[in-house]
Amino acid sequence: MRFTVFCRAILNHCSLQYKSLGLWLTLLIAGIPVQAALPEVIHQIKPSVVGVGTYHKLNTPRANLMGTGFAVGDGSFIATNSHVVPATLASNRNTDIVVFIGTGTAPDVRTARVIARDDEHDLALLKISGQSLRPLRLSAHPVREGEMYSFTGFPIGAVLGLYPVTHRGMISSITPIAIPARTAKELSIARLKQLKKPYLVYQLDATAYPGNSGSPVYHQNTGEVIAIINKVLVKKSKENALSDPSAITYAIPIRYLTQLMTQLP
Repeated sequence: MRFTVFCRAILNHCSLQYKSLGLWLTLLIAGIPVQAALPEVIHQIKPSVVGVGTYHKLNTPRANLMGTGFAVGDGSFIATNSHVVPATLASNRNTDIVVFIGTGTAPDVRTARVIARDDEHDLALLKISGQSLRPLRLSAHPVREGEMYSFTGFPIGAVLGLYPVTHRGMISSITPIAIPARTAKELSIARLKQLKKPYLVYQLDATAYPGNSGSPVYHQNTGEVIAIINKVLVKKSKENALSDPSAITYAIPIRYLTQLMTQLP
């Protein structure tokens, strides 16, 4: 009797294993993302994440890393924050917008141009020169509070070279983007407009820094992008963002980038 029960248990185990294998193969053939371990996902994500900045041949240093971006569309487009590529650069003929591709002290530097901008949601799309990169997939799945995600970018710039850093955190809230001002001095016209008609963003309990602006926030198992890092909550001053980070970070939902991409040529 015991032997019979044991044999049945072995058969059931083998059946479950074959069913799991069959499901994995079905998802693979159908092109549905198969879950992978986070180290493998980071390995796949990193080649698509770039630095975004400026280049001025007469300045010292010539290159200035201002934020992060990532490849989308056909791989020749880079998504980032609008504030990473200020509109005033367009009037300076000696300064080029560039992206930094690769890892280390000698990245590939490509010129880029802004082809679409959404200042309301702090988004911009760049077109890069040269060979296309591998684009990241944009998620169409809903995001829920309590879910864990990762983001990869360049939090402290490129002092020692271009080395992407990955952080992770939980969606702690889906909240209006307008943060109440602590003093009257912080009540700018732009902030007052946001307070009247705010839109929802994701709040993460994760530590990000100014260089993380434009970093993709993605599923830890599939690499699909759900949002773009936009800003961090600063406790006292900009200097405190580095020395005493708040561990509260905000990200723009990916649907606004999807809408902006409809403007691509």
